[in-house]
Amino acid sequence: MVTTDDKKLNLVKQLYSQEQYSMREVGEKLDMSLDAVVYFMRKHNLKRRTLKEESVLRFRNKPLSYCLQENLTTEQEKLKMVGVALYWGEGYKTEKSSGIDLANSDVSMVLVFLCFLREICGIDEKRLRVLLYCYSNQDSKKLMNFWSKVTKIPMKQFTKPYVRKDFNPAMLDKMPYGMIHIRYSDKKLLAVVKKWIGDIKIRYA
Repeated sequence: MVTTDDKKLNLVKQLYSQEQYSMREVGEKLDMSLDAVVYFMRKHNLKRRTLKEESVLRFRNKPLSYCLQENLTTEQEKLKMVGVALYWGEGYKTEKSSGIDLANSDVSMVLVFLCFLREICGIDEKRLRVLLYCYSNQDSKKLMNFWSKVTKIPMKQFTKPYVRKDFNPAMLDKMPYGMIHIRYSDKKLLAVVKKWIGDIKIRYA
């Protein structure tokens, strides 16, 4: 005879172990408090996930902040290749990176990369952040206004600029508008771009 406790046990196993719900979500599904779920799992010796496993699961289940464009046109395929190549050469790709971060002082290059993020990656504009890097003899406010205008990213999405005090006259001609970091805080999108870079390596390198 299947008891109520047996039915609940099977449901908990299904939700937690098979469908990968968190214990809090299991409680919400079964109208149980979190403490009750923890007690129930201990009572029935159900193995709990480690903190690392929980972290991986939360990351995997986190909603996407972007929408990749599918069925690309020929021109979009070119834009995708250029955008990926730019990030391969100029972007931050370490394991500690929290998302997309490309730094450059070339206006055209920055605009092409933004076009890639917007048109190919389908990013959420509100998540874009910009960091200006310049020297102390440059007007940081004026430069931020310039970059805000050309990138069409509101000033409120610019973070505090990094201003170097050790001015180097030789760098002025190379960085007349300073240098900016285009940032988008989504590790999943970074993983996608890194995969695309890997695809290029396999195909051409």
